[in-house]
Amino acid sequence: MAHETETDSVVSIPVGDGDIELEGALEVPADAPGIVVFAHGSGSSRKSPRNNYVASVIRDRGLGTLLFDLLTEAEDQRRENRFDIPLLTDRLVAVTEWLWTRETTPTASVGYFGSSTGAAAALRAAARLENDVDAVVSRGGRVDMAEETLDEVRASTLFIVGGEDTQVLEYNREARTQLDCENDLHVVEGAGHLFEGDGELEEVADVAADWFADTVA
Repeated sequence: MAHETETDSVVSIPVGDGDIELEGALEVPADAPGIVVFAHGSGSSRKSPRNNYVASVIRDRGLGTLLFDLLTEAEDQRRENRFDIPLLTDRLVAVTEWLWTRETTPTASVGYFGSSTGAAAALRAAARLENDVDAVVSRGGRVDMAEETLDEVRASTLFIVGGEDTQVLEYNREARTQLDCENDLHVVEGAGHLFEGDGELEEVADVAADWFADTVA
């Protein structure tokens, strides 16, 4: 069921001292109980077809979504920036705090959907913001890159991993043992890192949307 959208816009988000602006797409159905903020993986952007599909399924469940570029175009030209998890975490926290300063979303409940390296930033940001973030869903997450902060995460956390993405699956299983919060692991059987097989991304989206619908309020 499609929901009436009260916010459907391209936004520019100031970060740092305000001299950097990140481009984003914010869509919030009317009466949405919260907003899911997306943190994309290395080499990707707010235009990621996979993340945009997942976002559409989440909006169909009545939640808002914000997809944004973690880096400017110039910053993305330097490959090392894509793996600078502290920088990406700072950006995600700044964007979340920006949401809370907006006139129409000042008290929005927030969840994070992180992909690959973006999942590490999502977990670190959730640890930093403590109880202000309700949920984290990691898709094929490099959660090993957030290892030192996992025990500080308070948000309900779901790891989604492809069954054939063996190294990442091992990282995620190990990460679960370090969490001190509600958590679960969903394995998409036969899927690789990008969930490109028939029905695989649809399974990711449905499981993620269910998790957010239950935890972001």
